Amino acid sequence: MSNQNTNTNGNSSERSPEEFYASLKRELDNVTSFPSNYTYKFIIPTDNKKIAEIQRVFDHTRPQFQMKESKNGKYTSITVVVYVLDSDQVIHYYKEVSQVEDVIML
Repeated sequence: MSNQNTNTNGNSSERSPEEFYASLKRELDNVTSFPSNYTYKFIIPTDNKKIAEIQRVFDHTRPQFQMKESKNGKYTSITVVVYVLDSDQVIHYYKEVSQVEDVIML
């Protein structure tokens, strides 16, 4: 079983994934002019295989990656900037990354 966590306004655990993504789509459409660059932030336990899984999600997008290990090296934060066409594409990548075990999506 995966320990996935999606952190948005502190109440994501009370909503189903469908409700969460529908709400995210509304928010994105209200505040973002598409197409545009979109910044994703993830935290995972430091593991090269998991980092590679996340990188593969964005392989065909010409992404900009920034990675930083925590002070003790236990976790790695990953920032990905990618050009997206619309909110559906943003959500598509979130859903793909959510398949990586133990990922925290910020």
